[in-house]
Amino acid sequence: MFINDKMKFSIINIKGDKVSDITADKNIFAIKPNNGVVRQAILSELNNMRQGTHSSKNRALVKGGGKKPWKQKGRGVARAGTIRSPLWRGGGTVFGPEPHTYSHKLPKKLSKLARKSVLSAKALNDEIIILEDYNLDSHKTSQFVAILKILKLDNKKLTILYSGSEVDKLEMAARNLHNVSLVDSKKASAYDLIDCEVLVIDKNSIKDLEHTLRD
Repeated sequence: MFINDKMKFSIINIKGDKVSDITADKNIFAIKPNNGVVRQAILSELNNMRQGTHSSKNRALVKGGGKKPWKQKGRGVARAGTIRSPLWRGGGTVFGPEPHTYSHKLPKKLSKLARKSVLSAKALNDEIIILEDYNLDSHKTSQFVAILKILKLDNKKLTILYSGSEVDKLEMAARNLHNVSLVDSKKASAYDLIDCEVLVIDKNSIKDLEHTLRD
């Protein structure tokens, strides 16, 4: 629902009850998704995650083999100059992998557009839930799982955006859940936002996203 240039979301509590409404910038949550830019951003982020430490030994790095293994003629076998030859077992590798960086820097405008595109697509498909807060009574995982069941999110892959550092209980409660990822809303990437079935956001994180992605 739109109000002027704002998009309206319902806010629910951890019991699943609606408590109020919140408006968000439609230029962030209701644009036409640019799938090409989203793909470019995600490939860039995945490449930046790669360590690039793969390596192999060429014939110069293989130990030994400085001496000609046998004389050139007279043995009735193929000539050989070194045991480090790529033709030999244990010899050097030809055109093997070498350490290098895969990092790729994406322009800031494209990075913002990609994140706004993902948020807009999630909003369009009703894959965003706005929670009032993350104030848990306990840090126990069992209690957190019970809350997810109430919200019918226990079988969904979730990305939970939080604002600030007051999420110790939430972090401990969600630590052992393979389907839940906690991400700082100020640092959320396009990959973080798209790599989930449902995006869970609190009120303060909405403000952070608007501040971070504003043109």
